[in-house]
Amino acid sequence: MTVKDAPANQSRNRTPKAQPPSTKPKRSPVPYILTFVVCMLTWLVLSGKFDIFHLSLGAVSCAIVSFASGDMLFATKNPKRLPGQWLRFAAYVPWLLYQIFRANIHVMRLVFHPRMMELINPQMIKFNSRLTSEMARFVYANSITLTPGTITVYVSLYGAYTVHAIDDASAEGLPGEMEARVAAIFRE
Repeated sequence: MTVKDAPANQSRNRTPKAQPPSTKPKRSPVPYILTFVVCMLTWLVLSGKFDIFHLSLGAVSCAIVSFASGDMLFATKNPKRLPGQWLRFAAYVPWLLYQIFRANIHVMRLVFHPRMMELINPQMIKFNSRLTSEMARFVYANSITLTPGTITVYVSLYGAYTVHAIDDASAEGLPGEMEARVAAIFRE
């Protein structure tokens, strides 16, 4: 190696190379802020403690939750649809509570009926749902599970559901009205 070939004598381009544009889509901070506000309000209502220690614990906890899952609670791409969606969901909750109450009475009758073993007919039901969004499928699966006598066992990415039902009466309503009401919440 000669003096000319030495690395110190070679010219180098010291300007940084241009980085390729980021392929990650930019996230809006709005869902995270809204999630933090909802979590913090829930924290305040449920804890009932307003000293600095509990407020700071609540703020840290809510910040972690909103960072980890802020885009789950407000999953819509169009924030203008959120108020209507939340109102439709709020209108759905009383109907769901009524269905839970009715199913509780039905399961209680099964349990206390003298011919209980003849009436119970455990079965697995498979059906495809018309719901397309992940949040709609999530709400529907949890609504089924919250209703006594039925448990959502599996939901595929494509909307195929497997549900366990305790008897024929519990199974006959699937997918049915509940799916239609969840579809109405999410405008599907």
